Amino acid sequence: MRTVLITGANKGIGLETARQLAHLGGYFIYLGSRDKTRGEAAIKQLNAEGVTSVEWVQIDVTDIECIRHAKETIQASTGALDILINNAGIAGDQPQHIATTDMRNLRTVFETNFFGAVQTTQAFLPLLERSAAPVIVNVSSELGSLARHSAAERNPNWDNFDAYSCSKTALNAFTLALANQFRSSKFRINSVTPGFTATDLNQHQGPQPVSEGAKHIVRSAIIGPDGPTGKFLKDGVVPW
Repeated sequence: MRTVLITGANKGIGLETARQLAHLGGYFIYLGSRDKTRGEAAIKQLNAEGVTSVEWVQIDVTDIECIRHAKETIQASTGALDILINNAGIAGDQPQHIATTDMRNLRTVFETNFFGAVQTTQAFLPLLERSAAPVIVNVSSELGSLARHSAAERNPNWDNFDAYSCSKTALNAFTLALANQFRSSKFRINSVTPGFTATDLNQHQGPQPVSEGAKHIVRSAIIGPDGPTGKFLKDGVVPW
């Protein structure tokens, strides 16, 4: 079975991604969660649905020691990791107009959405390199697209999410830099936007259910060695 680690997976899109991968068969999912109670509750929920190829692992992407412990746990169990899905993310306090947003809020958002994904990836690269076909999926957002922000039809409401948008733009830059570093290798590394999905992140204001958002992440997680790399994806390629 191919092994998968999903960060921030005790609820929302992360949990639904774990569910969909498990239903495909052939995948063992490490459901990453900061909180033990919530992580174990998510596992019980999936078990009750008949999903057994899942295991909870504690991981706080802002805590390097916690990340290292999660890596050691998975290494001791399987020796390798095939798929890393950097899903953990926060919206931050709103409004967050970039000209006036509190710097503590900006740093907090970046700590999870950008630095958390970078240090988690760095920690797990040795296990991913042991895979025959390693995949990294960074869960991003259309709000991270500079092209979309530059478009005439840009939604002015996006101004309320400048800190979040900037963190996802940085995450996209990380995706591209890492994919370039591993070009001509077995790695497939992409950013994926699930679209505006109803989750706690947006007080469930998104128009689409988590099942719809998660399918885009799953599609990129299961790509083969001939699949795209260094791209921003949804149904097709999203402009950077």
